[in-house]
Amino acid sequence: MQANIPTEEEVLGYFKSLSNWGRWGPDDMLGALNLITPDKVKRAIALVQEGERISLSRTVHFEASLDAPNPPVHFMVESGEGWASGDKVTDRANAAASDFFGMIFHGYTITHVDSLAHFFWEGKTFNGKPAHMVSTSMGATVGSVEEAKKGIMTRAVLVDVPMIRGIDWVERGEGVMPEDILAAEERCGFRVGEGDVLLIRTGQLHRRNVEGPVDRSAGSTACQAACLPLFHERDIAMLGSDTGNDVGPAQYVKPASPIHQVSITAMGIWILDNADLEEVAQACRQRNRWEFLISIGPLALHNTTGSPVNPMAVF
Repeated sequence: MQANIPTEEEVLGYFKSLSNWGRWGPDDMLGALNLITPDKVKRAIALVQEGERISLSRTVHFEASLDAPNPPVHFMVESGEGWASGDKVTDRANAAASDFFGMIFHGYTITHVDSLAHFFWEGKTFNGKPAHMVSTSMGATVGSVEEAKKGIMTRAVLVDVPMIRGIDWVERGEGVMPEDILAAEERCGFRVGEGDVLLIRTGQLHRRNVEGPVDRSAGSTACQAACLPLFHERDIAMLGSDTGNDVGPAQYVKPASPIHQVSITAMGIWILDNADLEEVAQACRQRNRWEFLISIGPLALHNTTGSPVNPMAVF
């Protein structure tokens, strides 16, 4: 067990002590994305020097794996098979290919954002909205990902924990601590601030690339619940990592997923799960620069609890 991790009682206290309920009005469901003001966007755009773009998305695969036993589904509605080629004339003037795909994007392999409808605590989600307003018949009638349909464009800062610790990856079951974030600030010359997207590289995706996927029961790494007060103090808009963003096996009985539950339901912080931070980490090391413009465009999906995304870092 790591030292200095909060007790379960202390984590339960975060739901009140770190709450942003009512901060942006009683009906607000944009939450911490309100911190991305027009001025914040302009300052983030001013960070662009080279115009180089890097995707932070994992490729969506349609085959099952140990960590994706129910993979996305893809099939061709129409394809190029059977149509004429060369000099042979087709019997259709507009021959084309088209696809169908469907997915359960919440999980541990697809890069996606969680809206404020994704988690509940004591029967409520952010701003005290009742959990029953997210229903099987209607979907997320509050806190839908539609709230972010204008896009998320702001400054991102990358905390490369393996680099800071001098290791290959953070072990499963072990959490990233506030001290890791503070050490990254001191070493890399940035300060996590209001309206930022805070990206935490744990190296777990790198480990998957090296060793292959493992069953979810093997555990996961992420920020430990001890980081939650720092997120609140610095007023971040979104948290993202190369994992599912909660330590596993669960370190607490209740709440079992404190990063999601406290961040979403109490603070209104949106979550970016399963980002690919390998290429952007290399780009940051090459430049010795750990801040950049990030642009995330969730799909405008009606009454849904999140969306698959392809976040773009721009240097």
